[in-house]
Amino acid sequence: MLSKWIKVAAAMLLILFTVFFFSSQPQAASSTYVTKGSTTSKVVALTFDDGSDGTNINKILDVLSAHNVKATFFLTGSGAKNHPTWINNISAKGHQLGNHSYSHPDFTKISAAKIKSELATTETTIKGITGKSTKPIFRAPFGASNSTVLKTVGEAGYTHTIQWNIDTVDWKGVSSTQITNKVLNNIVPGSIILMHTGAGASGTPGALPGMISKLKAQGYKFVTVSELLRLPSAPASGTKYTVKAGDTLYSIAEKYNVTVAALAKANNITNYNLIRVGQVLTIPGKTTAPPATSVKYTVKAGDTLYSIAKKYNVTVAALAKANNITNYSLIRVGQVLTIPGKTTAPPATSVKYTVKAGDTLYSIARTYKTTVAKIAAANKITNVNSLRVGQVLVIPR
Repeated sequence: MLSKWIKVAAAMLLILFTVFFFSSQPQAASSTYVTKGSTTSKVVALTFDDGSDGTNINKILDVLSAHNVKATFFLTGSGAKNHPTWINNISAKGHQLGNHSYSHPDFTKISAAKIKSELATTETTIKGITGKSTKPIFRAPFGASNSTVLKTVGEAGYTHTIQWNIDTVDWKGVSSTQITNKVLNNIVPGSIILMHTGAGASGTPGALPGMISKLKAQGYKFVTVSELLRLPSAPASGTKYTVKAGDTLYSIAEKYNVTVAALAKANNITNYNLIRVGQVLTIPGKTTAPPATSVKYTVKAGDTLYSIAKKYNVTVAALAKANNITNYSLIRVGQVLTIPGKTTAPPATSVKYTVKAGDTLYSIARTYKTTVAKIAAANKITNVNSLRVGQVLVIPR
């Protein structure tokens, strides 16, 4: 009889332990739904959603540069595939990138698996073009969201879902004056303004100069979404993070754009499921010093500052600064440029690829694990959508 009760008690203890252990495992936190920044400071975030055409991207970038304003662009993977050079221009100008899905579906009407696929494919596409992550910010297509969407998006590493408190409805083709008035009549500290890059938003480029000038006159400063919300950027080595309720090692790794393995190694964690609230983690980062500058490049016919920057994987701004160039369009054949941050020339390029039916520059870049911009630069391609069957491409390695 005693033996029987011992067995029953052991079984009960096992059940209780199992329930406690698995119920106590923290789950990835849902993405935080944001409509504006919580601040009394006069700061505002200009945001632009990019779809499949992106007609006005470069016009918008020119205005932002002229007024020394940084903005946030929510990018679709399909749009990035259609106009990768323009997407790279956004990144090169120092604007923040966010995820806006791949094909712009209503996330409340698709499965969790499909949501994660949309986000992951877009992240891979944008990283392949710009080298930068869209994490940790996401904007839902059509602004459509619910608790399931927020949970799934959070699990994918997007800690904040960004809506807006001022919708310019520019996509309806309203005038520049209407767009400007909509903003000025509704502006409050911490505002997030929604605009678009497509042809339908024809009034947006014209509205921006006046809007920016008038807001500056009112004392407003322009910030990116991450600056507005004080979200962490890519960490330096030694950055600390204190574990909060609901955190998992996976969600923290996604938040800081590092791998779970690297995070675990940096903190001597052997069981990825065992972290505790209040535990202080070290976020791994890179500490290598920048290289000396010594590589020279002689400008050839057909070169642009942009194509040279792409060839050496540096920014146009850095290349211009290293050579005291104030007008990015003025370089001459035979001019010798100093390439910043490089001590060796880029590796020799020898792989050849013959374009086949159905190929795109994007699909070829993915096959060879390189970027569209690098292939375009290596082959002096100015229109990334123009390939012909039988064309022989040099693949940069």
